[in-house]
Amino acid sequence: MPLTPMTELLARAAAGNYAVGYFEAWDVDSLEAVIGAAEAEAAPVIVGFGGAMAAGTWLDAGGVEVLAGIGLALASRSRVPTALLFNEAHTLAQARRAVDAGFNAVMLDTSAWSWDDAIADVTRLVEYAHERGASVEAELGRLPDAVAGGVDDSQASLTDPQQAAEFAQRTGIDCLAVSVGNVHLLRDGLAPVDMAHLEAIRACVPLPLVMHGGTSFPPDEVPRAIAAGVGKFNVGTVLKGEFLNGVRRSVTSWPADVDVHDVLGSHKGTDMLAEGKARMQSRVQRLIRLYRGGGSR
Repeated sequence: MPLTPMTELLARAAAGNYAVGYFEAWDVDSLEAVIGAAEAEAAPVIVGFGGAMAAGTWLDAGGVEVLAGIGLALASRSRVPTALLFNEAHTLAQARRAVDAGFNAVMLDTSAWSWDDAIADVTRLVEYAHERGASVEAELGRLPDAVAGGVDDSQASLTDPQQAAEFAQRTGIDCLAVSVGNVHLLRDGLAPVDMAHLEAIRACVPLPLVMHGGTSFPPDEVPRAIAAGVGKFNVGTVLKGEFLNGVRRSVTSWPADVDVHDVLGSHKGTDMLAEGKARMQSRVQRLIRLYRGGGSR
């Protein structure tokens, strides 16, 4: 089916008291795993690719367009409502190219930028994207990053509710990612999310809120987060972990005389990526249920 505007998916989620997952992919197999999970759960889904973990040189040399081609080819065949997001673009130019290439939702990562620069470029992106029918997500505040041995919060900052209201009003964005203790890239343990702070942001910002760092978001707090306006959870790190563990298991089980045509590029059950894909799909399905998004939405 045709792509569905991300704004429409988020509006339906708010009305239905659930959240939509953005499950970040990186290639054909991972994207098929996400769409397969959404179809199995009869759930709307936001699919796409992220700029944060990809080399900027590759994206600038045509990678944005390559990812758009993969995304459009698979999303257009989806049997559930689907939006296609280019997440955390490095630059305004990349985000504009993503819109031109066919992504119907974009997010420019300005978390480390000055207030004035972020306002200026996000406003430009909103004007550009809205003229072409695409939605825009932005972020205010900065999440800490998981690092070896712990969490680096030296550059982190919580989203200020009043600033968030001004940022949303001045830029015209469609949804806002917030920092409330959630952590990027954290695989072990749960993030110390400040739900009262999230609710304070919601009191000032009527837009759908977005929770990055979904891998470590406390599952027990998901219902309260949805009630506080979170319409979208971003998940990536745990999905790559599931995929990699499946591939490792496949490779270490091979006999010495393995048929290379069966295990590389066959897209059969014997393919080296098949178990990784299956594990990733299973995890996405569990997350869709956690966000209460399944069942003919």
